[in-house]
Formats: sequence, C-alpha cells, structure tokens
Amino acid sequence: MNKIYHLSTCDTCKRIIKQLELPETFVFQDIKSEPVTVKQLEEMKALAGSYESLFSRRAKLYKERDLGAENLTEQDYKDLIIEHYTFLKRPVIIVGKSIFAGNSKKTVEAAAKAISEL
Repeated sequence: MNKIYHLSTCDTCKRIIKQLELPETFVFQDIKSEPVTVKQLEEMKALAGSYESLFSRRAKLYKERDLGAENLTEQDYKDLIIEHYTFLKRPVIIVGKSIFAGNSKKTVEAAAKAISEL
C-alpha cells in the first residue's frame, strides 16, 4: 500500500506532498481529523523498526511536558503517539514495504526515489 500520514494544516507537509508529485494510487490520512489507530501505528512500527523512529521530539508537548528529561521506553513512545497526533513525525510516507518518517531533506529525497521507482 502507498499511503501518507500528514497534517493538512502543516505547510511543511503540503510542500513535501506537492514536491513529491504523487501518483493517484496514494491514500492520504490527515492525522488530526482521522487519528492514527493502534493497528496503523503497529504497522508503521513493523516497517520502521521502532516507535522511537516515528516519534517527534519537535512536538510542542514534548517540551511542555519536559519529556527530554525522562528515559522513555518503546511503550512510552507508542502511548504518546496514540495519545496525541503531534508526537508522530510528519509526514509519514509508506511506499510498498518502505517507510519514510519526517521532513529531513535526506528522508524526503529517499521517499522521492522510492516513489519514482513505482
């Protein structure tokens, strides 16, 4: 399956989606209006290898709760992502059996390469 988890109000997500020139086969899920389910998160984790790799330390709540001072476990990362959408790195792009989480230049370039090979 080819899917993108994103925030429709996020300018960075909009820019990346536009830049990628996605085929019509992609499914879009706005994680604010349609929250990620436990099953979806578990599927993402299976592709990514860990919940930590899907977790955003840039989230405002991360700083507000001073989570950087805590020793978070994989279960903590999972629970936090399910609790609030801002804890999921954005966008999350799934191309076949590959996953690309976040908006770093390297990640977006790797996603673009995978999409071009479809």
